[in-house]
Amino acid sequence: MTSEPPKKPSTAQSPRLAVNERHWQWRLLKDRLATYCMSLGGISTIFAVVLIFFYLLFVVFPLFLPASIEPLSSYELSDPDESLFLELEEQHKIAMRVTRKGTLDFFTTEEGTLIQAESVPLPEGRRITSFASATPGTGLFALGLDDGSAVVVHHQYRIKYRDRGPGEKPERLTLPVVSYPLGETPIMIDPEAHPITRLAVQTDEESTTLVGGSSTGTISLVNLAQEESFLGGESEISIERATLKAWGHTTEQILIDPQQRLLYLLSENGQIAHYDIRDKTTPALKQTVQGTQPGIRLTAATFLSGGISLVLGGSDGSLSQWFPVRDKHNQYHLSRAREFSPIKGEVTALMPEQNRKGFAVASSEGDISIYHSTANRRLMTHRVSDQPVISGTFGPRADALALLDQNGKLIMLEVENPHPEVSWSALWGKVWYESYEEPDYIWQSSSASNDFEPKLSLTPLTFGTMKAMVYAMLMAIPLALLSAIFTAYFMAPRMRTYVKPVLEIMEALPTVILGFLAGLWLAPFIENKLPGIFAMLVIVPLAVVTASYLWYRLPTKLQRIIPDGWESAVLIPVVALAAWLAMALSQPMEALLFNGNLPLWLTQTMGIAFDQRNSVVVGLAMGFAVIPTIFSIAEDAVFSVPKHLSFGSLALGATRWQTLTRVVLLTASPGIFSALMIGMGRAVGETMIVLMATGNTPVMDMSIFQGMRTLSANIAVEMGEAEVLSTHYRVLFLAGLVLFAFTFVVNTLAELVRQRLRVRYSSL
Repeated sequence: MTSEPPKKPSTAQSPRLAVNERHWQWRLLKDRLATYCMSLGGISTIFAVVLIFFYLLFVVFPLFLPASIEPLSSYELSDPDESLFLELEEQHKIAMRVTRKGTLDFFTTEEGTLIQAESVPLPEGRRITSFASATPGTGLFALGLDDGSAVVVHHQYRIKYRDRGPGEKPERLTLPVVSYPLGETPIMIDPEAHPITRLAVQTDEESTTLVGGSSTGTISLVNLAQEESFLGGESEISIERATLKAWGHTTEQILIDPQQRLLYLLSENGQIAHYDIRDKTTPALKQTVQGTQPGIRLTAATFLSGGISLVLGGSDGSLSQWFPVRDKHNQYHLSRAREFSPIKGEVTALMPEQNRKGFAVASSEGDISIYHSTANRRLMTHRVSDQPVISGTFGPRADALALLDQNGKLIMLEVENPHPEVSWSALWGKVWYESYEEPDYIWQSSSASNDFEPKLSLTPLTFGTMKAMVYAMLMAIPLALLSAIFTAYFMAPRMRTYVKPVLEIMEALPTVILGFLAGLWLAPFIENKLPGIFAMLVIVPLAVVTASYLWYRLPTKLQRIIPDGWESAVLIPVVALAAWLAMALSQPMEALLFNGNLPLWLTQTMGIAFDQRNSVVVGLAMGFAVIPTIFSIAEDAVFSVPKHLSFGSLALGATRWQTLTRVVLLTASPGIFSALMIGMGRAVGETMIVLMATGNTPVMDMSIFQGMRTLSANIAVEMGEAEVLSTHYRVLFLAGLVLFAFTFVVNTLAELVRQRLRVRYSSL
């Protein structure tokens, strides 16, 4: 006989049952609604995190895109064998060519249509024997003549707008203007009037320097400086002359740095003579070095932007960078900084960018390659002609190249190369920057100079982040964990109701207030009381141990005056008195042991640099900010251990300390580990405290007396000043991506460890 299920009572027969049914249905609806809301919230959080990751990746990704070249136009120039020099205006719509006949031809880059032609007023019967241009972008060049003289020419572009009628936008016109800053009369360089076969020129607001090599091998220097008369206010030109001593090699090329302080003579066999010409009347030969490998001809040489570095190209396609480096005697010597990957064929021309440390290399194979010196990499190589490329120039914005091949064909190229400074070595490796004694990790993203070499190493920022985290956790972990364990396990319940909220409310303090106090009050206080700070590390623990021992030796009747769990209250005045004693002894100890000034003693005697806003300040301030986070989570984990585990351990004869170490802490270890990881994440991502209390110095020094700069603080400092979508802007986003990835990896590993701890000790 089968049993039938009980029949549901009728709601009409049981009104109370109907009310309960409606109550349970409403409760079930609320449970389902809460489940859906929680699921939606969790999915939304995951989606938001993934969206942030992909947005950071979207901004950072263009940093690693390769350079590209697109052909714009190509055509034959008239009189191709007469070309001496090419230059582009800013919009690369107009090009200028200097010819051997002494004419300046301005023509459109699209079709080669002649716009304007200017003839340099050369003396009758004189011919051009050499050519030299000053720093790209200045518009200045010089023509060496066969009578030992030279003419200095300057060209620029004037913008004019022409009205095109009602309702039409004015037409923008670019008009070439040619002038002669030192006059149309040629300046005599070689005193014996021999033809000038090699020439160099540089100028600034105060003076112009010309160095010419004659057909006899004599190297002559002429400096022309404008001086204003004190009486009439008229300007006068003073001339200084010098003849350089023979250096034993035939000079093939002459280079002068933009500051007109250094002179380089280069020979075909790769020898480089380095002269100091700060005193224009007595140039001094500093050194002679071999710029290429023995047996390799030097075929091209040029300055990079800024005029500090030399780039040399050889007949075997080799490329190297050289710049002056200061030695231990404070003397500068020309040194090889780096070698670049060679090209195929012979280097026929080098074309530097005007405002960056990049350059293009033309080869005898008809290829063009683009390099960046700081990133130490070749960005691209492109075949542009079947003939060797003999000369060329970058546009002022480095977005166009004008090349001239051996047959006189002009080739215009559009260059897409927005972020050449970024490479793995530039971001994370040691880089030998201009004017530095050796390769190093440097972050310096901006400067007042247009010729600045960006230094975008993320290594010192990552190091600073780790350093700040380590010192903050060194302070926070012992105090927070021991406080949490004592509060949850030993402290009286009533006292716990006071202590726990007070510590947790510390987490609500704005970090900007903590940073403000750390930078303006704590840092000077620590500097003035540094001996007392270190004495406190010894005096306070000794005072606590001594007070505990004395308490243990007290009679039982006196101990019972303080209820169980309230003993820690007795230590409050002990700790306060010990801290006061340490601060009171600070000045006498400093006067007795450190000549009255410990920071100065550290610097002069120990050779340890002292920065007022240092790691000690950061450790105290950030530790104070991290302690509430670790304390709250760890205390909850310890307090949540089931009481029957503790009671069972005590019942089996274990002491309270044994129960704590072998039962309670093991059971609470997943929560304690989570507290440490969350605290570490808080320390890694902290911005305002490290921004205001560290001095923001991106140095790699583990000294507790040195500051640092963290990734988060660097983003906060520089993001507001970074040009949108620039390399600097994207590298700051890359720093954010590094922080994101670090946090993700650490949290993932922490969760795996926490789950293993939970599984391992869940059976206790």
